[in-house]
Amino acid sequence: MFGRLTPVVKNLLLINILIFILANVINSYFGADINNFLGLYYVRSENFEPFQFVTYMFTHAYADPRGGFYLWHLFGNMLALFIFGPNLERTWGAKNFLIYYMVCGLGAGLIQTGVMYAEVRPIEEGYNEFISQPTPENFDYFVQEHVTLDYYVQDMGNGYGRKIDRVNIFDLKNEWSENPNNLELRKTAIDVARIVYERYANIPTVGASGAIFGILLAFGMLFPNVVLMLLFPPIPIKAKYFVMFYGAYELYSVFQAAPNDNVAHFAHLGGMLFGFIMIKYWNRYV
Repeated sequence: MFGRLTPVVKNLLLINILIFILANVINSYFGADINNFLGLYYVRSENFEPFQFVTYMFTHAYADPRGGFYLWHLFGNMLALFIFGPNLERTWGAKNFLIYYMVCGLGAGLIQTGVMYAEVRPIEEGYNEFISQPTPENFDYFVQEHVTLDYYVQDMGNGYGRKIDRVNIFDLKNEWSENPNNLELRKTAIDVARIVYERYANIPTVGASGAIFGILLAFGMLFPNVVLMLLFPPIPIKAKYFVMFYGAYELYSVFQAAPNDNVAHFAHLGGMLFGFIMIKYWNRYV
């Protein structure tokens, strides 16, 4: 089975798997997370670098939020590349296949960056307005506009010289409103607002999913009547319907996403969009 792998698909699989292993080793032995360097950040974040538009698509989540080893993010993407990639590479050739893969990944990153900007920029502006005039009324407005869940924040003070204990934002808001002259509550509110903003601005996007969704789209367009056998549920389905279902599901997920949903649905759709444009361009001009 592995002997039938095409060169570009094989190298993409190796690169993604090796980076995943390296990230785990570095995290286990040195406590450092290379995804914080290679992942794609909000463009106004202090952690953003232009090269992240390329590197983000070769990194994957490796730590389960509940603790322990996390494999499904990498496995799902690489399985799709393994199944659908070789036929596309044989059809287009290695060079064009790699160009297509990278264009879909870059396009997904651009779309995700635009979405992050639209979502995070108002929070950044709200944070800057509040810290310029830190009053209970302005903090209340910031919380009402930008905090959608009744949750706790905790910050160990790294780089800021002041430790913030576990704080319930809404309790803090109410307490400061009742004691507007309390300087300690004022300092805590400023730090809490900073934490809220940075948690939006400094969450990196990682994964090859945008490029993989472009691969799925291409397979559905080039081999629309190939019958695929799904694992869950175990039913046959033509490739064109499989791709339509995935696209519709991602579009639905965009509008139905929960506040704590950390899946980059717009990046998935961006990969499909740029893949569609690329294929139409090739069909017309190449």
